[in-house]
Amino acid sequence: MALREDPRPAEARAKPIADVAEILGIEGLRRLGRELTGPCPECGGRDRFSINSQKGVFNCRKCLATGDVIELVRWLRKITLPEALTWLCGEAQEIDDAERARREKRAQQNRARAEQQENRYRTKAITQARRIWREGQPAEDTPVRDYLALRGIGRDLLPDLPRVLRYHPDLPYMLDAGAGWIEVHRGPAMLAVVQQAGGQGIGVHRTWIDLARPRGKALIEHQGEAQKVKKTWGMVKGGAIRLHTPRGSWDTLVLAEGIETALTALISGVYPGAAVWAGVSLGNMSGRMRQGKGLRYAGLPDLADAEAFTPPPWVRQLILIEDGDSEPRMTRARMMACARRAMARVPGLVGRVVPCPAGRDLNDVLLEGVSDE
Repeated sequence: MALREDPRPAEARAKPIADVAEILGIEGLRRLGRELTGPCPECGGRDRFSINSQKGVFNCRKCLATGDVIELVRWLRKITLPEALTWLCGEAQEIDDAERARREKRAQQNRARAEQQENRYRTKAITQARRIWREGQPAEDTPVRDYLALRGIGRDLLPDLPRVLRYHPDLPYMLDAGAGWIEVHRGPAMLAVVQQAGGQGIGVHRTWIDLARPRGKALIEHQGEAQKVKKTWGMVKGGAIRLHTPRGSWDTLVLAEGIETALTALISGVYPGAAVWAGVSLGNMSGRMRQGKGLRYAGLPDLADAEAFTPPPWVRQLILIEDGDSEPRMTRARMMACARRAMARVPGLVGRVVPCPAGRDLNDVLLEGVSDE
C-alpha cells in the first residue's frame, strides 16, 4: 500500500502524544503550564525535554530532536517510518473509501479539538501574564535599580530605566507538584513585558531578586533542589523584550538573550542609536531549526515556522550578542539560525553574530574584576 493511501499517519497523529510517551516509558516528566517537561530520555538533563499535548509535538533543546507523535516513536525506537506506523497502529490494511473518510474525519476532529484547547490556553496564559504585569509598579527608585546596580548597570550609566521593566514587591513562585500548583517562594521580582510584532504584551518575564545575595539573584529551593529564578509566563514565541527603541530614524537592532546582557550592550555605547532588545531565550531567537543528518549544528532555520521571531521591516543591520557561557556549538547554531531567518524574511537586512569571550557573557565582561563580597 502506498504511504499516501495509508490511513495510519492520520490515525497515529490523532493519538494523544502524552499517552504514547507513557507507553514508550519516558519518565520524570512534570506539568509546567501547558507542557510536560523533564529530562530527555536520550541525553538526560533536568528540563530540556518537553511535550506539548495540545499541539501533539515534542522537543529536546540539546538533542534538537523535535516533531509529532510519529517522529517521537521513530526517534526513541530508532525505527523507520513504516515501522513506527506499525508500532502505533498495527499492520497496514486495505480499507474502502468510506472507512478512509471516517478515519480522516476523526483525525480532523481531534486536530480541531487540540487547536481549540491550545487557543484557550493561550488566551488564559496571556490574560494571567497581563495581570501580573499590572500588579507591578514602575521600576524607577525600586529594588530593581539596586539589582541592576549589582549587575554593573548603575544610574550613572543608565539614567532612565526602560518602561518595559517593572517591580513586583511580593510575587509568588509557583511550581506544579503533579497534583496541582504550590507556592514555594514569595518575594520581590523584576518584571519585563514580552511584546509581539505589533507591540502587544503577550507574556511577562520574571526575575526574583535578593539584594543580600551576590549579584542580587534570589536563591529558591524546593525539596533540596535549586529552582530557576528567571521564568516567563504567558506567550513568548516570536516576541521580545524591547528595552530600548530610539525615537526618529534608525536601522540597527542589537539582540541578546538576557535582559542584563542586552542592557550591558546598551550602556556600552558601541552601537549608538541602535534599538536594543532581549530575545528571552535562544530557542525563541532561533525558532525551529531544520533537522536531519548532519544538520544538528548547521544553524539553518526552518522557514516554515511562521511564528518564529522576525525583526521589524525597518531593521537593516541585526547584531546578535552571543553568550560565551553556554554550550558553544549549539549557541552558535541558534544564533546563526536567527540571523539567517532574519535575512531570508527581511529584504536588505544583514545579520551578524558578535561572540563574547569563552565562559562569559557580556554582563560578566562588564563585571570583570568586581568582587561579589
